[in-house]
Amino acid sequence: MNFTTILSSLTSGMGVSIYIFIITLVFSLPLGLLVAFARMSKNPVLSVFSKVYISIMRGTPLMLQLMVVYFGPYYIFGIKVSNGYRLWAALIGFIINYAAYFAEIYRSGIQSMPIGQYEAAQLLGYSKFQTFRVIILPQVIKRILPSIANEVITLVKDTSLAFTISVAEMFSTAKALASSTTSMMPFVAAALFYYIFNFLVAALMDYTEKKMDYYK
Repeated sequence: MNFTTILSSLTSGMGVSIYIFIITLVFSLPLGLLVAFARMSKNPVLSVFSKVYISIMRGTPLMLQLMVVYFGPYYIFGIKVSNGYRLWAALIGFIINYAAYFAEIYRSGIQSMPIGQYEAAQLLGYSKFQTFRVIILPQVIKRILPSIANEVITLVKDTSLAFTISVAEMFSTAKALASSTTSMMPFVAAALFYYIFNFLVAALMDYTEKKMDYYK
């Protein structure tokens, strides 16, 4: 089997990896902001709950979290899940894990803003929501972009962890192909895919960072 044929055989796995990557970002980025608000809330219940949630997500392996999400419904509640639940479990696991990391990045960015900017906005008649949306958020995004970029690049590689619950993403497909052909070429093709994917993501994040130089 030549390299072109191997790449063709890995196409479906590539699609699943890209799908997990995109869906995770679409949902975990806004969810992370909500969790950050909860973490900074003056409501002690919200603050403690979000703190515990973040601590668990950051303190346990993503691989373990995926297994809990997939096997939990049956082992804990006796609910039989369909085979299609594997991908849903992977998406849920990735989203709640990455939302915790993004929440801490948002929190550090928001809390780094000088209090004087809030006071100046108040004097100008801005509401709290307007102050955050118009003045604070654009500056926060600029500050946290390098940290967000690091997490996004890590996410590209972490999509391979979906293989632990037998989701047929890129790495699972390459592993199965390597076993059937007794060849390392599928792993080389998978490594090439992850490298190019990460290279494109890094270039996009770098471009976005340069476009936001306006906020220096």
